[in-house]
Amino acid sequence: MTSSRATGYEPLLTLKPVARDLWIVDGPAIGFYHLPFSTRATVVRLRDGGLWVHSPVRLSDPLRAEIAALGPVRHLVAPNWIHYAFVADWQAAFPEATSWAAPGVIARAADHDMKLRFDHELTGDAPPAWDGEIDQTVVKGSKVHHEAVFFHRASRTLILTDLIENFEPRKLPWWMRPLVRLAGISAPRGHMPPDMRATFDKALLGASVRQMLDWGPERVILAHGACYESGGSAELRRAFGFALS
Repeated sequence: MTSSRATGYEPLLTLKPVARDLWIVDGPAIGFYHLPFSTRATVVRLRDGGLWVHSPVRLSDPLRAEIAALGPVRHLVAPNWIHYAFVADWQAAFPEATSWAAPGVIARAADHDMKLRFDHELTGDAPPAWDGEIDQTVVKGSKVHHEAVFFHRASRTLILTDLIENFEPRKLPWWMRPLVRLAGISAPRGHMPPDMRATFDKALLGASVRQMLDWGPERVILAHGACYESGGSAELRRAFGFALS
């Protein structure tokens, strides 16, 4: 369920340029564990002019028009088992798009009585549709949390979803601020949420983090909270130091 309260990332549901052929869209807060989580989509324009949309947020008519003006939507990406709530709306608006799901998405949607169509499951290798432009891997080590992560080569941008949460206290309701501090997911030193971390094998997670580091990210886009505009590799080493030791 989305919330009408301010998120601190206004204006919402509009394209915000990040780098050449790369935009984010901040969306309304969505309830998760009875907490208001801000939402964020990432849009990449591929070399063929088609659009790749990661973790779609709520779709409004003005946003739909902005997106259509950029180019045809070719790919809709549900990057983990939580981030799929608005995919159906985007599928209805852009029926020619191919839909991609991380492992676990289809089963969880079915458990919540959501009948979603996905054309392909994401794997550890980029498909031909964006190979050479966006690298990807599915992070290993958890039987619960399966997240596909992506690296936009041209802008050196790593695109994560929930592996790091970096909530800015001043943008949260007063009662939520101590919770994020206690969980260690408060900006600027965001981390993996502790309940998620408990599901991971440290060695396997570390191998996936090293793969991300090998990409050499400068910027890190997150779904929740402040992104890291510079020093991306250093932030990865800090946030996942427990898995790299």
